[in-house]
Amino acid sequence: MRNIALKLMYNGTAYHGWQVQKNAASVCETLQKALEKITGEAVHLTGCGRTDAGVHAERYIANFRTGSRIPVDRLPFAVNTHTPEDIAVESAWEVAEDFNAIGSCLKKEYTYRIYNSRVKNPFYVNRAYFYPKRLDEEFLNRAAHMFVGTHDFRAVRSVGTETRSTIRTIYYCDVRRRGDLLELKVCANGFLYNMVRAITGTVLYAAEGKFTPEDIPAILDSGDRTLAGPTVPPGGLYLTRLWYEDERLNG
Repeated sequence: MRNIALKLMYNGTAYHGWQVQKNAASVCETLQKALEKITGEAVHLTGCGRTDAGVHAERYIANFRTGSRIPVDRLPFAVNTHTPEDIAVESAWEVAEDFNAIGSCLKKEYTYRIYNSRVKNPFYVNRAYFYPKRLDEEFLNRAAHMFVGTHDFRAVRSVGTETRSTIRTIYYCDVRRRGDLLELKVCANGFLYNMVRAITGTVLYAAEGKFTPEDIPAILDSGDRTLAGPTVPPGGLYLTRLWYEDERLNG
């Protein structure tokens, strides 16, 4: 059996997240069905993480085991002929037997995009969070920096997937502006349920004057979700970078 890793991207608007769902379309199930048509066998995909309903991925790694001998260089084209336009496999590699897309992932970067203009933009519907009041990116960046480090992030997670620990390490959390588009980029060794969307909501709450950036460490220490900002909508969230020991999968 070969262990195959896929590098892919998807627009998550039409899907109920990555994970297979009983009564809703998911990215994983859609991709598994395409692979089964090509390999002629049942396929179980392991993804690098659970993205929620409506969340996108510019970079995503998944792996599966197969007895099929289809060459890996032909696999992306073959898969893409059986997937909708909003899912695309970019490349494929044969990887080590013990490789696991989620367990082998060292760190991830998510980007949350805010369309910050007085006038809404139809082309950013479900692609960025429309926020009409002018935001100061330097202030947002100051607030975002308060999340850097190793902390218990219970105050910025939603009740959902159970986890043994709510302690994570954030390596950077920055806000930059490109015209009317603001991007909050956060890199960590792992993320809790809705963590990035709650961090973004907390940064926006600081910008609205509900508390100062310097209040954020105390909010984290409290572990109280009600003290932090809201969970912003999913359409602005993208998985944008991944890091593995196998450098072919990075980027």
